[in-house]
Amino acid sequence: MRIAHVITRLILGGAQENTVLTCEDLSRDFGDDVLLVTGPTQGPEGSLLERAKRSGIRIVEIPSLVRPIHPVRDARTYFELRRAIRRFQPEVVHTHSAKGGFLGRLAAHAERVPAIVHTVHGAPFHPYQSRGARALFRACERHAAKRCDALISVADAMTQLLVNAKVAPRDKFVTIYSGIEVEPFLAAGELRASARKRLAYRDDEIVVGVVARLFHLKGHEYVVRAAEQVIAVAPQVRFLFVGDGIVAGSIRAQIESRGLSSYFKFAGLVPPEEIPAHISAMDLVVHASLREGLARVLPQALLAGKPVVSYDIDGAREVVIANETGFLLPPQSIEPLTSAIVTLARDPALSRRLGEEGRRRFTDQFRHETMSRQIRALYERVLATKKSREREIVEAAASNR
Repeated sequence: MRIAHVITRLILGGAQENTVLTCEDLSRDFGDDVLLVTGPTQGPEGSLLERAKRSGIRIVEIPSLVRPIHPVRDARTYFELRRAIRRFQPEVVHTHSAKGGFLGRLAAHAERVPAIVHTVHGAPFHPYQSRGARALFRACERHAAKRCDALISVADAMTQLLVNAKVAPRDKFVTIYSGIEVEPFLAAGELRASARKRLAYRDDEIVVGVVARLFHLKGHEYVVRAAEQVIAVAPQVRFLFVGDGIVAGSIRAQIESRGLSSYFKFAGLVPPEEIPAHISAMDLVVHASLREGLARVLPQALLAGKPVVSYDIDGAREVVIANETGFLLPPQSIEPLTSAIVTLARDPALSRRLGEEGRRRFTDQFRHETMSRQIRALYERVLATKKSREREIVEAAASNR
């Protein structure tokens, strides 16, 4: 097949890793001709652009394809997308992210692409926006959904959210979990000693890890507030933040103001291939984000045999099974977060049991090859269905002559 993927930017992030892995698999395992269309990769979050280029994926960069809304620039982007699609002549256009997803679907529809698919990595509307912004983004999603053939959700929760918002009917959705390279996480235990030595952790210290961009709504501030209470009763606990972003300065300031600097380490930006080693150094992983389709770090941690503590948002409950693979907590809560961290810090046998159960349950489900196989099968179903309908229309027209 000739398949074009469209995404707003290739920063270090779950949607971006998902997209690059899918493109690599389609090219390598199915022999597909793949084009990846993206905007400029800028900002402190890091980039996957070089990895994509090293993989041999054909890439078109559109400078005006950026996150902020700008009517004139976005109109120019729409026509640039149409031009890229027209030149490539794909059988399938698969879009990702809010801006790339909206403009990409409209452009593909205008160019009469046979199959148009969009992945919902996380809804662009959420309770922390103004009412006007939520209404605008809901309207945009409804408009774009009518111009595509199928919607992939990375978690069942995403489907429910968008169906409730009347974005599209349920039968237009399919859940395909966002795949990862599982083998490095399964082997993470072999890296633990060297990783902890490099990060200067003692054997008796319990390391609580957070792997997330330092960005709004990612919840680092709740971890800092809980840390103050955790350390008061469990002084052997330490906190490791992996990632960077625009709120890094304010998070550091909060830590310093509470006198907790000696209990925190910031690893900064870490390439995806180094995430398994950093998780290996942890004893448990916390995810305090307030909105997320399904955070990749949750299955990554479980595959590495680490228990997880997460706020109960979006798709988290599909991998954080209460008291079986971790603890699921009310969003923004501090006391329950403190209690969960202290419980796991004091009970290594419980931590081990929860992590092992997560590894047993989710290894095959989160292989990127599983994801890509399911996505490729969806393309085939969409194309076959549309060809069947076209035949029926032609036959009906012929019978009426």
